[in-house]
Amino acid sequence: MNIIVTGGAGFIGANFVYYEHKKHPADKIICLDKLTYAGNLETLAPLMEKPNFKFIKADIADRKTVYKIFEQEKPDIVVNFAAESHVDRSIENPEIFLQTNVIGTSVLLDACRKYGIDRYHQVSTDEVYGDLPLDRPDLFFTEQTNLHTSSPYSASKASADLLVMAYHRTYKVPATISRCSNNYGPYHFPEKLIPLMIINALSDKKLPVYGDGLNVRDWLYVEDHCAAIDLIIRKGKVGEVYNVGGHNERANIDVVKTILQQLGKPESLIEHVTDRKGHDRRYAIDPTKIHEALGWEPATKFEDGIKKTVQWYLDNRDWWMNIISGDYQGYYERMYGQREVLEYAKI
Repeated sequence: MNIIVTGGAGFIGANFVYYEHKKHPADKIICLDKLTYAGNLETLAPLMEKPNFKFIKADIADRKTVYKIFEQEKPDIVVNFAAESHVDRSIENPEIFLQTNVIGTSVLLDACRKYGIDRYHQVSTDEVYGDLPLDRPDLFFTEQTNLHTSSPYSASKASADLLVMAYHRTYKVPATISRCSNNYGPYHFPEKLIPLMIINALSDKKLPVYGDGLNVRDWLYVEDHCAAIDLIIRKGKVGEVYNVGGHNERANIDVVKTILQQLGKPESLIEHVTDRKGHDRRYAIDPTKIHEALGWEPATKFEDGIKKTVQWYLDNRDWWMNIISGDYQGYYERMYGQREVLEYAKI
């Protein structure tokens, strides 16, 4: 099969590309990524010379380019990871989140209508449900939970979800949606909580924790998430939403303390800072549906996953140091700029 993966140079998208390449080596993967601040082509460097992998620098909101890619590559499956995803950035500049997350999704759906596909899959987030109270540990997000967004980011993702379901109902686009809890693991961009804490701790810098640090997240190891999406696009029922959660709830402050313990660093490095506007208190997903329908369940306990993640950042210092220095942003032009020009000459 030919699989278009948008946002494949980002954190979860890149992990999914590697997962698919390993699990389904006969499939061809066409990776589209705009290479904005969180897209890092160095992450995909080992795949660039593989005959069944192609990278194209493209904006999913660029209709003309997206249509040309669909016409040439003839995808069977489209998995849309491409999204602006940092909540703080959405609060500062909401418009770019609407452009990529909503308009970009609409362009992809129109391309699917025009050229035909077997499956379109939208990768969404549990943040579309809003939050849960800390004093009700019995409550979880299910697929029937009402959408109740808190930030421009989550509002843009909820809008995209509604658009996907509308295209399925109105135009019969064969679509599915997954809504995941917080991912962690290799290739996580350094401004996110877990990698930021690891990197700051390694440099003996202060670890900034929002507010009281008691906000609870359900942590999902990224490889487990990739396995879930692989099942959904191949065996999931068209028109369905699947929640994907790790059953690994942790308060942010406890996550930070665990990282410090793993690295042998003192808790005195923790520094509480002004809380984020509209900060959700608790996310928790009930993944019963995907377990019963497709047999998926998370394979990685948080205690094991965080150890693997910390070790990955210890073993791959060059990767994250290039991001911190900004060198990663020039990698595409140095290594593949001319190649892209030649590829587009043939489209």
